[in-house]
Amino acid sequence: MPKKATSKKTPSKKSLKKRKTLYDPKINRRREWRLVLPLPAKIRGILSKGKIFVEHTTVQNISSTGAYFCLDSGVVIGSKLNLVIDLPKELSRGENLKLCLGGLTVRLEEPDKEKKRQGVALRFHKDFKIIPEEELKKEEPS
Repeated sequence: MPKKATSKKTPSKKSLKKRKTLYDPKINRRREWRLVLPLPAKIRGILSKGKIFVEHTTVQNISSTGAYFCLDSGVVIGSKLNLVIDLPKELSRGENLKLCLGGLTVRLEEPDKEKKRQGVALRFHKDFKIIPEEELKKEEPS
């Protein structure tokens, strides 16, 4: 016995728009989910003219492949940066642990007109270290 043809209801423009905002690859091109987790951090790097800089900032969001934060330093795309994040004590059993990551800047945003801070997207290298704060202080040059 042949099956009856069923009339499929075409989605309304409103439901299509809603679906598009939930997942639109043009809006969210990230491969990994990011955690919006403000974490205090220190950035070390070399500017395009060879000047070394160290700047304190707050990581605004982070994933397993990268992070986003703001800087005053004026880095360029392709800058090699080292990021040292203070891990929350809830994640480190009360110890002062630091997460040390390196990476390259892959995206920059226009500097904020008021504070002159530039948004920086960093893609991590595969290597990372979690070390106690005391050990990090031993490694830092005086």
